[in-house]
Amino acid sequence: MSTVQVSVESAESAGPDAAQLIARYDGRVPRYTSYPTAPHFTPAIGRSVYARWLAELPADASVSLYLHVPFCDRLCLYCGCNTSVVRLESSHRAYAAVLMREIDRVAMLIGRRATVSHVHWGGGTPTSLPADRLIAIMDKLKERFAFARGAEIAIEIDPTSLPPDRRDALGPMGVTRVSLGVQDLEPGVQKAIGREQSYEETRACADAARALGVSSLNLDLIYGLPLQTSEGVARTARRALDLEADRVAVFGYAHVPWMKRHQTLIPEETLPGPAERFAQLNAIHRVLTHEGGYVAVGLDHYALPSDSMARAATAGRLKRSFQGYTTDTAPALIGFGASSIGSLPQGYVQNAPTAAAYAREIETAQLATVRGVALTADDRLRRDVIDRVMCDLEVDLDAVAGECSADPAQLKVAASEGMARFVCDGLASWDGRRIVVSERGRPFVRSIAALFDAYLSQPSDKPRHSRAV
Repeated sequence: MSTVQVSVESAESAGPDAAQLIARYDGRVPRYTSYPTAPHFTPAIGRSVYARWLAELPADASVSLYLHVPFCDRLCLYCGCNTSVVRLESSHRAYAAVLMREIDRVAMLIGRRATVSHVHWGGGTPTSLPADRLIAIMDKLKERFAFARGAEIAIEIDPTSLPPDRRDALGPMGVTRVSLGVQDLEPGVQKAIGREQSYEETRACADAARALGVSSLNLDLIYGLPLQTSEGVARTARRALDLEADRVAVFGYAHVPWMKRHQTLIPEETLPGPAERFAQLNAIHRVLTHEGGYVAVGLDHYALPSDSMARAATAGRLKRSFQGYTTDTAPALIGFGASSIGSLPQGYVQNAPTAAAYAREIETAQLATVRGVALTADDRLRRDVIDRVMCDLEVDLDAVAGECSADPAQLKVAASEGMARFVCDGLASWDGRRIVVSERGRPFVRSIAALFDAYLSQPSDKPRHSRAV
């Protein structure tokens, strides 16, 4: 696979037609953390189907675990996560108890102590749960599952919301990787998005995690936020370099007020336009790759050359999951908690979206699955093609079809009909079998992947996806 990272001139090399490129390709397309994507999940896949799928997992199949904690101490205006502001400890403890009941039920349905290769705590703010509950949930997981040697245990942390007891719980939990939300360090931007967070708080959190034995650090940055400028995001990226993170994720802000009502509090006139967003992305890229020595991975991740993600990208082993890019290769991802999504060989499942609805489902039905999708042979084929485009920035359609024992004809028709404009604009090459995305085309890779999405043509009464750039 191609391992060439994006050149710092990716925006500049577009020359005078940069604005035209952005206008042409900056449509609304999925992020492709799954295929089919979540808008196409249906209630036809409920808890009885999920129970059967769990029982059908092969005896030697390893699993990954995702735990969703839908609580925060504050609601950041840009946030697109499934979360709400809940500060009552009694509510947190009640949620933890329900989470452990779900773990017991799922493990019983699997029927064995399945081997776990990866655990990811997300949210919301996972450390909103009391320290003793965080440890108890991890103990429950270790009781019901067999953790592989070297299993990664990752947790997302808001550096402004990490009390000493939660910080100290990271050691007993066995956390090996922390992901710190930085987003932006410019005071004006922080005020505009309701997330005031000093560099010193972030630094202290990173240092504390490392002192507790956490071996890997990930940072999240966002461009396209209100009042952001190219100069400002570059300053944030340079300060982030001082934290010596192993990985940096760089996401474009998704302004979807029809889905997240609190985003209506962000005046749209304060948001940067498409050309400025593109310039901000390139400014961050320039700092991370030329000044920080990071390797660009996939669409929006950066990793030090020594990091396992960079090595996986080089070897063609990078994967795409609901948490973004991952090195985990387990064939099943089991989701726990409100709104969590699971991925099994048979398809995808999602739990009830709110904490209250989730708790009711677990109390009355023992599983909280309310929707999902069963994969067809065509879904699997297209998913594999989309994954390779998103992860490797190239795909051999004959090879992928061969692995799926499928005819590549439909894929080639889709590519032949859609690739001409990308080739003409220097964003990719297409030889009738193989697509290779160029350095210039990396920011538009979602639009190339969308050529193989059979569901995008389905009508909808409102936008479903964020902008591509």
